[in-house]
Amino acid sequence: MDILLNGETHAVPEGCTVAELLRRNDLAERRVAVEVNRTIVPRSRHETHALAAGDEVEIVHAIGGG
Repeated sequence: MDILLNGETHAVPEGCTVAELLRRNDLAERRVAVEVNRTIVPRSRHETHALAAGDEVEIVHAIGGG
């Protein structure tokens, strides 16, 4: 199925969760914020929040500096 990931069409398997999407994009261990259809998905729900065809997903990386 297709979702919109950071503004670009991205194919993911049916039943893909936010956590799986992060793993597939090598972001599982990074500090990120995830928004699905303009609603923040808390980290505690990444494993259970299933994506649906046409979902609009935004992933924002936390970047530190000094």
